Amino acid sequence: MQDRARIFVQAGAGGNGCLSFRREAYVPKGGPDGGDGGRGGDVVVMCDPSLRDLESYRRRGHFKARRGGHGRGSLKHGAEGESLELTVPPGTQVLVEADGTRHDLVAPGQRAVVARGGPGGRGNKPDYPFTTLEPALGTLDRGDRQLVIADIPGLIEGASAGAGLGHEFLAHVERTRLLVHVLDLAPLDGSDPLANYETVEQELELHDPRLAALPRILALSKADLVGPETRAAAREEWSRRVSPEVPVMLTSSVTGLGLDELAQTLMDRVLLDAAEDEATDQAHAGVMSEGTDGMAEHRVFRPAAGRGYRVERLGEHSWRVTGAGIERLVARYDLDNDEALAHLERRLRSIGMIRALEAQGFEPGDDVEIAGVEFELDPGR
Repeated sequence: MQDRARIFVQAGAGGNGCLSFRREAYVPKGGPDGGDGGRGGDVVVMCDPSLRDLESYRRRGHFKARRGGHGRGSLKHGAEGESLELTVPPGTQVLVEADGTRHDLVAPGQRAVVARGGPGGRGNKPDYPFTTLEPALGTLDRGDRQLVIADIPGLIEGASAGAGLGHEFLAHVERTRLLVHVLDLAPLDGSDPLANYETVEQELELHDPRLAALPRILALSKADLVGPETRAAAREEWSRRVSPEVPVMLTSSVTGLGLDELAQTLMDRVLLDAAEDEATDQAHAGVMSEGTDGMAEHRVFRPAAGRGYRVERLGEHSWRVTGAGIERLVARYDLDNDEALAHLERRLRSIGMIRALEAQGFEPGDDVEIAGVEFELDPGR
C-alpha cells in the first residue's frame, strides 16, 4: 500500500495583458482598449472517500495547472486558467515545503490550495491611476514655436532612493526647465490628492534640491468627473495651498477642457525662463554673445498658406485669374459642356473665387480668363 508520496506542483502563470488601441472607422481617437490577462489556475488537493491509498502518485510526480489566457484588443480579457485538482484518501496530511504549511484532509470534499495561480497582466485600458510605464518624449507645437516635453510616470514614496525605477525617472526631470504636476481631482484609488502632491514634492527635494526651485504649473486633471461648482472650489483651494507663482489649471483629456490654455501657459513660461537665463548669462559674461544656445525651444518655419490665386481686372467686363492650383482645376473641365461649366462654377464658389471676383466688382455674365481659356461666368443662372 502506497501511504506516502512526494510530488512537485506548479500553479498556472497569469496571461499577458494586451497593448492595443481602438482603430475603427468614424471613431476618432479611439484610445487604448487592451484587455487584462487571465488569472492562472490553482493546484488544489481534495479529499476523495473512494480512494484508499496514494498509488496514483507512485509513477507520476509532476503536476502543472493551466496558465491564464492572454488579453486581447476591444477590451477582451483573457480566460482564467483551469485549476488542477489532485485527489487523496481521507486522513491524508499534505505538507507544502515551499512555506511549511500543513493541511489535514479528513472530511470528504475537503480542499486545500497548495499553489495559487499567478495574476494576469494588466492591459492598457485600466482602472489604475496612470498608464505611463516609462518616460516618453514628445513635442509641443504652438505656431512657429516648439518645445520638447518629457512625460514622466508618477513618482512613489522612496523614488529618490531608487524605488519603482525612481532614479531612471528622476534623471529625465533633472534637465527640465519647468515642471507640470498632473493631479487627479478624483483619484480612482481613493487616495488623497494632497498627500500625492506632497509625496512628489518630497521626492524631488530629496533627489536634488535644485528641482524644488524649478517653476511649476499645477494641472488638476479629470475635471469632467466633477461638477462645475466642485471644480471651481478645488481650483480656489489649491491656489491657496501652493505658491502664488504656481498657476493652477483645470484640465480634462476627455472634453479638452483647459488643454489649450495649459499649452499656451507652458510655452510662455518656458520661453520667459529661457530669456531670463540668456540675459543673466550675458550679464555675467559682460558681452553680448552671438548665437547663444540658451533657449529651450526651437523656432519652426513653415510655408505661408496663401490663397493660391490672384484676380486681375482686364476691362469693364473681363477678368483674369492666375494661380497654379486654379489653372489645374479648370484644365480638367470641358467648358463647351454646359453641365461641366455649371459644375465648375459651383467649385469656384466653394473655394471662394466667386466671392473674390465679386469683391472687386464682378457681375454675372462677365468674361473670365483662366489658363488662357476665356469663358462667360454666370454663377446665378
